[in-house]
Amino acid sequence: MKSLVYAAITSALLLTSHSVMAQSKLLDIQHRWAEVNYTLTDDAQEDAFESLAKEAQAWVDAEPNNAEAYIWLGIIKSTEAGAVGGLGALGLAKEAKASLEKALAIDPNALSGSAYASLGTLYYKVPGWPFGFGDDDEAEKLLKKALEINPKGIDSNYFYADYLYEQGQYKRALGFAEQALLADARPDRPLADAKRRDEVQALIKKANRKLNK
Repeated sequence: MKSLVYAAITSALLLTSHSVMAQSKLLDIQHRWAEVNYTLTDDAQEDAFESLAKEAQAWVDAEPNNAEAYIWLGIIKSTEAGAVGGLGALGLAKEAKASLEKALAIDPNALSGSAYASLGTLYYKVPGWPFGFGDDDEAEKLLKKALEINPKGIDSNYFYADYLYEQGQYKRALGFAEQALLADARPDRPLADAKRRDEVQALIKKANRKLNK
């Protein structure tokens, strides 16, 4: 009996330790992504994204059933694509798409539906056929799913607002952008929150200019 109790306690401790390590890895990746995305530029940013992508890939390789790891590999690859631009961007965007689709296959609700929001953003940012896989209808479907899972999130509302702006739906874009500003702060992601709010404010100004013409 004692051995069974000991085994159960040991198993629980191992699971707790693994959970803590995974959370630490997630926060580290999130913080470093924010620093690379918002504080670096040009070659320094591209090099840092490449390095961070390798680390995220190692995380995926070590935990192949972890949806959070795939989500962040996808986010890193997609923002790296934006930084690189040109022909190299499409290859990175395709890699990001594959990673985010893998995350959805594992756990579509992981990180409050972040895979839906990131994948939806890729679909409206990437050119359509014959150059890329871009598809505005698919983008909207995915972005709405992200909002269904996380209706009050800053990212889910911002990305849908940005999509609507790109579609010329400025009044609707304004409504979702304003909702994004009402999102609760994420204490563990202060830099990302501050910069996202700057992006939301910039989008609100652009939408208002369009509406006041």
